[in-house]
Amino acid sequence: MTDATTALNAPKPRFSDAEVQAATEANRHTEAALERHKREGMDMAVKARWVALAVVGVMLPFLNPQIEMLYYEVLLVALGFVGWLQRRVGVVGRSQLEFFVMALDLLLMAFILIVPNPFASEQWPTAVNYRFGTFTYFYVVLAAGTLTYSWRTIMAMGHWVATIWLLGAVAVWYFGYRDPALGEAAQTAFGSDPQLLKLLDPNSVMFDIRVQELVVFVLVSLTLAMTVRRFNRLLIGNAELERERENLSRYFSPNVVAELSHNDEPLKQTRTHDVAVLFVDIVGFTRFSANRAPEDVIEVLRGFHARMEAEVFRFGGTLDKYLGDGLMATFGTPMPGETDAINALRCAQSMRATLAAWNAERRRLGQPEIQGSFGLHFGSVVLGDIGANRLEFAVIGNTVNVASRLEKLTRELSTELVLSDHLYQQAQEQGDVGETALEGLTRQAPREIRGLDKPVAVWSLSRLQ
Repeated sequence: MTDATTALNAPKPRFSDAEVQAATEANRHTEAALERHKREGMDMAVKARWVALAVVGVMLPFLNPQIEMLYYEVLLVALGFVGWLQRRVGVVGRSQLEFFVMALDLLLMAFILIVPNPFASEQWPTAVNYRFGTFTYFYVVLAAGTLTYSWRTIMAMGHWVATIWLLGAVAVWYFGYRDPALGEAAQTAFGSDPQLLKLLDPNSVMFDIRVQELVVFVLVSLTLAMTVRRFNRLLIGNAELERERENLSRYFSPNVVAELSHNDEPLKQTRTHDVAVLFVDIVGFTRFSANRAPEDVIEVLRGFHARMEAEVFRFGGTLDKYLGDGLMATFGTPMPGETDAINALRCAQSMRATLAAWNAERRRLGQPEIQGSFGLHFGSVVLGDIGANRLEFAVIGNTVNVASRLEKLTRELSTELVLSDHLYQQAQEQGDVGETALEGLTRQAPREIRGLDKPVAVWSLSRLQ
């Protein structure tokens, strides 16, 4: 069997759902970034074009204060309209309509620069138009194009302009008006110097100068195209960074995302410091989901997680992980703060209020209420990346275990919220005068908590609070 046959019969690579989703997310962010960039660029290009046309429109009467210049003023308005039309039809990716409008723009510019003014009082040889250096106006169009088009389109624009200008020179040479008397006068005056005669003969198109203009223009367009290509690569890289930042924002609060994005690998270093840990769970969720459709169960979980997650981020916490029908959040990661304990308690109290509002809505719709339980502890943890190829930022230590067991203790104490005395003391020190998050808490008798050497006092809150 040949190598080609083997290659054809080889199993095709399969991609996991996570890989497909990641690729889709990357494309979505890239397309959105390119779309935003092109829209912003086209807005800037239209404004730049209108400003440039206004400047030219004011300049022309000073160069030639004749009524015939109104012809060019009207054509300038037409150029402004074509620029607006490009803004209307511009899209990311290939567009036949956009290419047509761009070609129309270049043809209109060439027509203005090559075709003589039909209202001019004096009839000069058509080739004289080339002597005014009007080709430089194409650079304005090219510069505006760098704000909106891809690098391939900029290269195409350079070649299109070269082709149009060269065809225009051929048309002027073949069909243009010549003045034999002026040609003879030039021959008489400068015939002894062929080079000077070629430069000053009003009937000469001067193809060598035209070719020089085109070569320089194409070189400039290629340079600008490479610049745009490099910028697009930077833009795509920035879109990937935005996607990564958005992914971070799903797990960390905005201030933590800012901390991560402004430091080089801040999670790599393994360290130990005090952190407030919050566990949240739905009470009786197994019984709740037993006789319900899977779609309904997932919908409830999504609603619960979304509301709890929002509160975590609102109080500067980090969503560590989802735990089935609950979640674990930390306050003071990846960097410790001065109000981590009170923020954790404020978050738990706000979660209770959010659940109460949600349950009021569910009662109105005839749906069963969702009861939550909360456990909080404050203490030392170990933070750092774990894993070999696939890393995960982990918070490890006895503080995490104690917070989880305090959440389980809510069933025994028939309460919604249980926190350790250590967190309570820290929250008192960090809270404001008359801190509402501390209201309604009752100190319980010391309890045996697995993971702690001796019984500790805990604080609880009644479900009726």
